[in-house]
Amino acid sequence: MQPGYTMPVGIYEKALPANSWAERLQLARQLGYDYLDISIDESDERLARLTWSRAERATLRQAIAETGVPILTMVLSAHRKYPLGSASPETRRRGLEILGHAIEFASDIGIQVVQVMGYDVFYEPSSAETEARFLEGLCSGARRAAEMGVMLGLENVDRPVAESISKGLQFVKAVNSPWFQLCPDMGNLAAAGYYPPDELRLGKGHLVGIHVKDAQPGIIRGITFEQGIVPLSKTFQALAEIGYWGLLGVEMWGNMDSSGDPLTAVIEARKLVDRLVAAAYHDSVSF
Repeated sequence: MQPGYTMPVGIYEKALPANSWAERLQLARQLGYDYLDISIDESDERLARLTWSRAERATLRQAIAETGVPILTMVLSAHRKYPLGSASPETRRRGLEILGHAIEFASDIGIQVVQVMGYDVFYEPSSAETEARFLEGLCSGARRAAEMGVMLGLENVDRPVAESISKGLQFVKAVNSPWFQLCPDMGNLAAAGYYPPDELRLGKGHLVGIHVKDAQPGIIRGITFEQGIVPLSKTFQALAEIGYWGLLGVEMWGNMDSSGDPLTAVIEARKLVDRLVAAAYHDSVSF
């Protein structure tokens, strides 16, 4: 790797204690991370962030400025409860509203990538109709993202409609916008029965971020690194082969840590990622 350039590594908000934003961002820096990955899930508390006042948003921007730790990515998982493909017009309306607010919030805070989960629906049956409505919602979101200069990255999840890179690429092709690409999760790929190195190679030129985590078959949360089925070394080698150079978000959950010391686990995860990057990219040239 060329001196002076490093792969930016972020940590998922839910890996850290729920302190003030200044404390949370400072802790991310102390633990060795370059940025924070914010969660907008289906809880009322996190959804409320999207409609913060100007003063509340200014407080967050000030914390970012003072700590020097940006929030570069957003995990927008609220669409589990308010899916874009729902049979309910009211649910779809709410899902589109959330997507629009998320894009506007990202633009205001400086978030580069909004990770849209590949759920056409979650709590209701999937069908050709739910998939078609999901695509329609994604097209609408991509137009708004283009207006605001924010990237949308479709994340493969634990549902058949978008559980792989090849399926995700079908949506990328259909949306047909440079502002709508892929933000794959290597753990989700493995948990769904796919081989992450091969899948990630398919996404060459369309990856705007990567979620780094381990997994077990059918289990996508709470698996300690190097105790799951993700071939981490080969996965990073595949990323190097396709020339990926960008955001790496370590996804962990502090309340699911099995070691008894979740913050040490977060530190060790960063060290692991550094080793994986160094080994895979040692002959690469960054510019």
